[in-house]
Amino acid sequence: MLVISDRDARPRRQPIPSLLACGALHHHLVRNKTRTQVGLVVEAGDVREVHHIGTLLGYGANAINPYLAFATIDEMIAADEFGLGDLDPTKAHANYIKAAGLGILKIMSKMGISTVASYTGAQIFEAIGLSSEVVDEYFTGTVSRLGGVGLDVLAEAVKERQAKAFPENPAERAHRTLEVGGQYQWRREGEYHLFNPDTVFKLQHATREGRYDIFKEYTGLVDDQSERLGDPARLVQVQVRRPPSIPIDRGRAGREHR
Repeated sequence: MLVISDRDARPRRQPIPSLLACGALHHHLVRNKTRTQVGLVVEAGDVREVHHIGTLLGYGANAINPYLAFATIDEMIAADEFGLGDLDPTKAHANYIKAAGLGILKIMSKMGISTVASYTGAQIFEAIGLSSEVVDEYFTGTVSRLGGVGLDVLAEAVKERQAKAFPENPAERAHRTLEVGGQYQWRREGEYHLFNPDTVFKLQHATREGRYDIFKEYTGLVDDQSERLGDPARLVQVQVRRPPSIPIDRGRAGREHR
C-alpha cells in the first residue's frame, strides 16, 4: 500500500494538489508495469466534494481519506453551526460518507459503469485548462482539446492558497474566518458568476417592463463575460482562414488542356 498524504503541510512546505500527485504516481506505476501490485491511498485536505473524490478514483486511488472535511464537520458541530450542535460526530461522518458514495454512484450510473473497480483508473474525464505537457505526463491518455497552463502556474496557485492559510501577519485577519470562495453561490468577495445581481436585475427588469434597451444592457453584460473568464467557450479564439484563390486563367487553361 502506498499512501499519498499532505498532512505535513507547513508555511514552507507546500502540498502538491492531491489529484496531480495521484495521477503522477498512478501513471508512473503503469509505465513500470507494477500498478497491479500496489494499492493507492490518498489522504488529502483538498478533497471535500463528490467531484474531487470521483476524479481521484478515476485516476487510480483505491481509497480516500478527506481528513480536513471530517475536521470541518467536527468544528461545525462544536460551534453549533446550522443547528448541528446536537448531532453526533460519528453519525455526521457517516452521513458525509453516505452522501459522497451516492454521488459517486450517480456518476457511475450516468456513464454506464456498474462497479467501483471498473471506475477506478478509468479516466472518464476531459481536461480543460491544462497544457499538453502536464496531461501527457501526469494524466496520460486524457482528452484535452484546449490546452492550458503548466506546472509553473499550478505551483503559483498553490503558493497563493498557502499564503492565505499562513499569512505573514495573522493579526490582520483576526476578525475574519476563512474566505467563503463563492464557487456555488454568489458572494461579493467571491468568484465571478455569470448570473450575478447585476445581470439578474437587468433581465428581470427588462422582461417585466418590456424594455428592449434594458435587455440590451443585460446581453452586453453577458457578452462581456470573456473579460472575467466566466465561460470556457469565451477563452477560445476562432481563426477563419480563407483558402487560396485560383486564378481564372489557370482554371481556363486546365479545361482547354482536358
